[in-house]
Amino acid sequence: MNLVILNFLYKLYQLLIALPLVILATALTAIVTIIGCTFGKARTWGYYPAMVWSRLMCWGLLLPVKVEGRELLDKRQSYVFVANHQGPYDIFLVYGFLGRSFRWMMKKSLRNIPLVGKACESAGHIMVDKSGPKAIHRTYEQARQVLQNGVSLVVFPEGARSFTGHMGKFRRGAFQLADELQLPVVPVTIDGSFDVLPRQKGINFVTWHPLRLVIHAPIMPEGQGPEEVQRILEQSYDIIMQDLPAHYQGFVPNPDQ
Repeated sequence: MNLVILNFLYKLYQLLIALPLVILATALTAIVTIIGCTFGKARTWGYYPAMVWSRLMCWGLLLPVKVEGRELLDKRQSYVFVANHQGPYDIFLVYGFLGRSFRWMMKKSLRNIPLVGKACESAGHIMVDKSGPKAIHRTYEQARQVLQNGVSLVVFPEGARSFTGHMGKFRRGAFQLADELQLPVVPVTIDGSFDVLPRQKGINFVTWHPLRLVIHAPIMPEGQGPEEVQRILEQSYDIIMQDLPAHYQGFVPNPDQ
């Protein structure tokens, strides 16, 4: 069948079938998460409903997903996962296929998203408040309480989605937290998310493209302090960069940073 016709049919499928299902699934997931976390364990209800939702977001749009490296992780160990940030589908790829109970470290402003923001708060995701030293200290204390018994943290150290598919600079916050708590850092390479849904103004259709999630070997702490933070930051950046396709390798400044 002609590629143009296939693209048209795929867009029509998204508009008439996938989009209504996505809206319904998102609302139901948020409601289930809020109710489940209110009356049950946040570790269970804050993770599994969103995991199923994220997988549906990939499978429902017929996107193939390949995961590498899960065998490198210890189920009993808490980690700080750091990943490049190519686009919106990073969320679904990590949530759906990382295979770990974890919490996000996210901007406090995301709490304002109707229903979803409340679900994130109920699930125990860490809302970063940079309004002052006391607020930052509270963020670290919340992370310390969460990151126990195999529960991990996922952070996008770039802090903003890419405009080009390339990586921007890494901020130090996640690595400082891992250093303070003496937790291993796990670099994660996300590949394909930018091709599926690039950062653009206005409404954009999904483009069919394979997704790949590569979980690299944990980087164990060898000390503590600014030099150790910088060592792990640079090592994580290089590892993630090296596993990207050649056309997305190399630093490109992100104006949002």
